[in-house]
Amino acid sequence: MLRDKNAEVVLTNKNYLAEVKTRNHFLVIDEPVSSGGDDNGPTPVEYLLTAVGGCVSITLRMYAERKGWDVGKITVNVSQKEESTSEGIKKWLVEDISFEKEITEDQKKRLLVIAGKCPVAKMIKGETKMESKII
Repeated sequence: MLRDKNAEVVLTNKNYLAEVKTRNHFLVIDEPVSSGGDDNGPTPVEYLLTAVGGCVSITLRMYAERKGWDVGKITVNVSQKEESTSEGIKKWLVEDISFEKEITEDQKKRLLVIAGKCPVAKMIKGETKMESKII
């Protein structure tokens, strides 16, 4: 079964302010003032980090519930790191995952594997084909 998910992004004439509609939700994207925007909303990278954290936490909750594990609140702090190298700037993401309740070492190992299986993480790792076209 083919299921489409869609987000329409319209960049307005006001610097870098973009208006987004997805399902019944409206969002804004902008750049900070230091980058020429008006700081009316998160940047595209900040939304990406949010998407990763949200997807990982939801995936972990679903798995924990199936296993009957009460892990309490799940916090996923996602950050983009960068380093200057001789080949240029290298960028990567770091996830710091924590659970409100104590978990065993075995649970920790399993949950770490499951975190990497969230659909957004898989997209970022290059497992999703992307087509671009001008219409």
